[in-house]
Amino acid sequence: MNTESATPAPADTALSGSAPSDAALSDAAPSDTELAEIAAIEQVVAAVERAQRAKDPDAFLALFHPEALWTTAHGKVLLGLDAIAEFTRAVLPAATWDGRVTYEPVHIQFLRPDVAAVKVRQVYHSANGDADGGSEGAPLYVMTRQDDGRWLLHACQNTGVLTD
Repeated sequence: MNTESATPAPADTALSGSAPSDAALSDAAPSDTELAEIAAIEQVVAAVERAQRAKDPDAFLALFHPEALWTTAHGKVLLGLDAIAEFTRAVLPAATWDGRVTYEPVHIQFLRPDVAAVKVRQVYHSANGDADGGSEGAPLYVMTRQDDGRWLLHACQNTGVLTD
């Protein structure tokens, strides 16, 4: 995974990953605090995966800021937790995929110390376990760190990946 930080004044800093973006190359090592923030964000993405696999609306909704906004892969705009909850409670339990879904954070960029843009690779695997029969999404999560230290989904766009 590639991560960047916007906190250093001179330039962005690559925090971890084997392939930092060209715009973020730096020799600065991530601080323990930055590593802890990255781990916390990765845990939220893992919680999204668990909630989606379990088709559990309550677990999924617990990850959102009350004033969140969400755009679905089909372009439906949901403003606020109430709208996200109404949509999620209607759609998630009734979802009909035979395989499993995985979520992998592939890039984290700190826009501020308490705001991160998180690019995710979302893959629906077919019932036999491979991604060939499934579909792929490329969600972008803008996450905010709350006063209690929790990271929540605040502005999200779920984009389907078209295959040729």
